[in-house]
Amino acid sequence: MQSLYKTEQGKVDILNLYDDKLKDLNIKYDYRCLNTSFGKTNIIVTGNSSNPPLIIVHGSNGCAPIALETYPNLNKSFRVYAIDVLSQPNKSAETRLSMKDESYGKWINEIINKLNIKNVTMVGFSFGGLVILKTLEFDESKIKEVFLSSPAYIVNGNPLKTLFKVFIPMKRYMKTKKRKYVEKFLSEVFTERDEFAIKYLSKVFLEFNMDFTPLPVIDSKDARIIETPITIFGAKNDILFPGKKMIKRASKIFPSLKKSKLLENSRHVQNKVHNEMIEKEMMQ
Repeated sequence: MQSLYKTEQGKVDILNLYDDKLKDLNIKYDYRCLNTSFGKTNIIVTGNSSNPPLIIVHGSNGCAPIALETYPNLNKSFRVYAIDVLSQPNKSAETRLSMKDESYGKWINEIINKLNIKNVTMVGFSFGGLVILKTLEFDESKIKEVFLSSPAYIVNGNPLKTLFKVFIPMKRYMKTKKRKYVEKFLSEVFTERDEFAIKYLSKVFLEFNMDFTPLPVIDSKDARIIETPITIFGAKNDILFPGKKMIKRASKIFPSLKKSKLLENSRHVQNKVHNEMIEKEMMQ
């Protein structure tokens, strides 16, 4: 299988940034490496083993340490399993799964079975929301509750806006290597400036073959079958998955929607204030 990394040095640089972020978190953790039918899956485990289990799933072009940084206090109440999603710039296998079938749901349920956990709370941001909803579609029997922030797979934004404000700056950076285009991309997607994101994504955009497959949305018939309580946080100024549009559709198609909240002054990636509020909601 051809590597998703364009060069070996690029892979080394990205994984060094991964290690730097994990070190900066200054937490006690263990690595778990599970062999699944879809490939090796790396998991960072933190929190007391007697706490109830929680799986956290990061967004596209991300990694487990970023997810752990987003909600840093979850390990006080939960046994946290932060998963490196397959085919992303992290330490899991480079197997690219289809977003159109049940692969992601089967993969996560395999992980849950191998970890021998049940009554699992799941937390996902952006693309992590798609992974979690696919999990519920495939088999929700061991899931207690899910919390989704700016999730993919419910609605998509205006394709022209996304093209001009997100993809064109990204492509211009890949062509020119001028940092101003990364910053322009981030200013449209992030609510507040993130220095690590600038360094990390600058490497990822140049050195990693990203998946530009159009994101699907969940069929309303499949959504109505889900029984697991769902809480959704949508961002009003989210260009990728507009929060108001998302919450409107979610309220129509998910009978198990427990709560939804529109974050008024937020872009796709929330700021620390919003993340703290979301985290408190999970820990109640």
